[in-house]
Amino acid sequence: MLRILGTETEFGIIARSPNHPDPIDNSLRLISHSPQLLAPNALWDYENENPYFDARGFEVAGEPERPGTKYNRQLNKILTNAGRLYVDGAHPEYSTPECSNPHEVVAYERAGDMLVAECLASLNTSVGHDEFLVYRNNSDGKGNSFGYHENYLISRTIPFTHIGKVLLPFFVSRPIFCGAGKVGAENGTAPTSYQLSQRADFLECEYDLNTMVNRPIINTRDEPHTNQTLFRRLHVIVGDANMCEVSTFLKVGTTAIIIDMLENQGVLPQIELADPVKTVKQVSRDLTVKTSLQLKSGQHTTALAIQHSFLNAAHEFYTTRELSPITKEVLIRWESVLHRLEQDPTTLKREIDWVAKHALIESYKDRKGCSWQDPRIAMIDLQYHDIRPANGLYYTLERTGKMERLTHDEEIQRARQTAPTQTRAFFRGACLKRFPQQVYGMSWTSILLESSNGRITRVPLMDPSRGTQSLTEELFQDIDSVDQLLSRLAQ
Repeated sequence: MLRILGTETEFGIIARSPNHPDPIDNSLRLISHSPQLLAPNALWDYENENPYFDARGFEVAGEPERPGTKYNRQLNKILTNAGRLYVDGAHPEYSTPECSNPHEVVAYERAGDMLVAECLASLNTSVGHDEFLVYRNNSDGKGNSFGYHENYLISRTIPFTHIGKVLLPFFVSRPIFCGAGKVGAENGTAPTSYQLSQRADFLECEYDLNTMVNRPIINTRDEPHTNQTLFRRLHVIVGDANMCEVSTFLKVGTTAIIIDMLENQGVLPQIELADPVKTVKQVSRDLTVKTSLQLKSGQHTTALAIQHSFLNAAHEFYTTRELSPITKEVLIRWESVLHRLEQDPTTLKREIDWVAKHALIESYKDRKGCSWQDPRIAMIDLQYHDIRPANGLYYTLERTGKMERLTHDEEIQRARQTAPTQTRAFFRGACLKRFPQQVYGMSWTSILLESSNGRITRVPLMDPSRGTQSLTEELFQDIDSVDQLLSRLAQ
């Protein structure tokens, strides 16, 4: 599986005392403690960014972000691995560099979590106590949701309406294996003790450009960060920020398979839900994963049946195509997880967040004799996502061998320090390592390099599949200056 993909995680940040009431200021303080920045004064280049283009063929009113130089440096930290740590709205946010497969995404997400945890530790040391807390989740429990976004490069030859029609039922049913688990309900939705997804209550329409209000199942942002005549970037905002590596791997891997099928005219299920927005909340509240969901035809199905139909279509699609090891692993895990969800969801407590968290809470309830409404239960929900390795309940489970790992610690450390080799991120990362003082700025589509005469040159990186190690490694051999690199690029 070779596909350009990556994720963005918005973290929840809390101050214990009323002395720090501004989450924007708190977020800026957090990322200012980023360790080991090679180019701490580098700017983020907003030249090719405009989030106001809609994939349905129009542009909405709005002013693209263009912060001044000083504030740009406060907002953005360009990372050694060619990713980005920044403040978006009122949240610290980490973007992985462009990855080439779902396993790589898992490793680079874990690297981002480690980085943010180090920032937090440094910030709290600077104030003398644990004043700030940071969570990798999607809700503060008080009616506010913050996002986790997946990004997939996809050919522009496929009509967006077709993409949306295929993905609506897939996204609605996907939380059965990639929900992060949530205590209670929010956003004026029907009450429940526990549900699969943290984002479901905040989804309010089928299609829209917004990400913070009127949140859609299918986001229509058309900001490809590449050649817009050839590609679009599918910007997915419905997913939860998972802690479990298997959940993340399946969430990204299965979606990438569906996109592969879309691009190659694979036969995909034709499923039309009667009310997708209502249905996503039904799915989230169904711990049996077998509740009846109404189709537009008047017939009924289940989330499990929808996922089985996509899995069966994928098996059929790949019978005549060569399978990469990663694609094969996604298919095997997808099938295994669906089978065990059908038989007994509790058997997945080592792999799926909502199952692991539910088991943890049930164990606590049994020991303490408390109800779902007990405030300690809400605290367990939150503490599961605490990014401090010594404090987070997920990390406690992981340390004690109760969660399945797909990555190892050395791989995560490598993802902290090096960029992926099979995307344009490699070239940006190589420039950062070789010429950190000459990197004036960076974006997904360019790197700005300062020559010895002070001239700033923008090196365009519009094709995410170029700038790879195999294509650009030789450019850096036997040179010791940006001038030499630019000279080679000009040849």
